[in-house]
Amino acid sequence: MTIRAICLAGAAAALSAIPALAHHSFAMFDQSMTVEVHGTVKELLWTNPHSWLQIMAADENGEMVEWSIEMSAPGALMRDGWTRESVAPGDTVTVMAHPIRNGTSGGQFVSIILANGQQLSHIYRDP
Repeated sequence: MTIRAICLAGAAAALSAIPALAHHSFAMFDQSMTVEVHGTVKELLWTNPHSWLQIMAADENGEMVEWSIEMSAPGALMRDGWTRESVAPGDTVTVMAHPIRNGTSGGQFVSIILANGQQLSHIYRDP
């Protein structure tokens, strides 16, 4: 293989990785703020590349609103003590999250306090 072919292959590989880097951006979340959401677990979506925690919580008018809390992949969560059974639908929880900048009901997971007082958190690591 010629040096030119190797360089072209390397450039193609580098360019194809750009979308993967963009995927891991947390720019949509306001990392300078943390909100506390008291509610009931609707569902834990234990999926790759990101898990999601769906919480039903009352807004300032008392209306029930669904919060979508983005988490890391199951493997990363498991390193911090999570299992797919850590929360179940109907569990009353308090979730701490970095809110979405545009004000929609959602955020980036920081920690959770379960009904029994146990706290689980997650440390985001660079891949």
